[in-house]
Amino acid sequence: MVEKEPLLAEDLERLVEPVTRGDPESPLRWTCKSVRHLAEELQPLGHRVSYPVVAELLHELGYSLQANRKTKEGDSHPDRNAQFEYLNQKVKRYMAARQPVISVDTKKKELLGDFKNGGQEWRPQGNPQKVRVHDFVIRELGRATPYGIYDLAQNAGWVSVGVDHDTSAFAVQSIRRWWYSMGRSTYPQARRLLITADSGGSNGSRVRLWKLELQKLADETRLRIAVGHFPPGTSKWNKIEHRLFSFISQNWRGKPLTSLEVIVSLIAATTTRKGLKVHSEPDTGSYPAGIKVPDVEMAHLNLRRDKFHGDWNYALVSQAR
Repeated sequence: MVEKEPLLAEDLERLVEPVTRGDPESPLRWTCKSVRHLAEELQPLGHRVSYPVVAELLHELGYSLQANRKTKEGDSHPDRNAQFEYLNQKVKRYMAARQPVISVDTKKKELLGDFKNGGQEWRPQGNPQKVRVHDFVIRELGRATPYGIYDLAQNAGWVSVGVDHDTSAFAVQSIRRWWYSMGRSTYPQARRLLITADSGGSNGSRVRLWKLELQKLADETRLRIAVGHFPPGTSKWNKIEHRLFSFISQNWRGKPLTSLEVIVSLIAATTTRKGLKVHSEPDTGSYPAGIKVPDVEMAHLNLRRDKFHGDWNYALVSQAR
């Protein structure tokens, strides 16, 4: 049905998008709007469909309707929903102006080696792949840290697979590599870039090095780099979680991640019926942890904070002349 009614599917997703939840490791999401309500909201958009049809279409799109239940998200910030709406409107403005919008995050670190990986894959009967009983870091292989960039408009992803620390320098270098390899050619007229990110980790809203590295990138590319953070405890709403990372996890399930090359190839082979395309490359660079950014360096940033929650919404403007 999705293939037969693409406009209906697009309009339906726009209706449920602000009120959906999703597990970062699963493509399954659920909506708290009833299918009867959704069928009514679709009529002004030119779709006269029954609620059973809406239910069937939601199922095909990876949604399920569930009863209300408590979730362990911690204390909800009083401006959480307001930030969702604010960020949603900003994303729409950027996309309408054909300016790039990306969702970024670090995927779970993975041990490299012949370790058990959850899930199953097809193999000759009675011949399962043998893996180690205990999961300990193999010194010569270490761990892999995938940092992803998901282009919302293009349904395309870039993943840098690092082998060093997950720092802001690594995060921004991944964005830099995406821009020069994919972003710049896709958006030749771009003057601005909008990044949506979690509030914690290497791209956290309070991390000074994140802002410093973004300033360097803004100076280098002459882009005005705006950032919108999801409120604390709401990282699962980040698009990259259920539009990129969940499908990567599905693609490599049951396959031991024996080397950096294996991880990169499995990530790059990830596709979906909606046409997701992913490019992946290793990053063997060094990114030392514990780098401090003093007040004097922060004072020199060309940092413009939005009037609404400037701690979550801000931009780094190029200082180059």
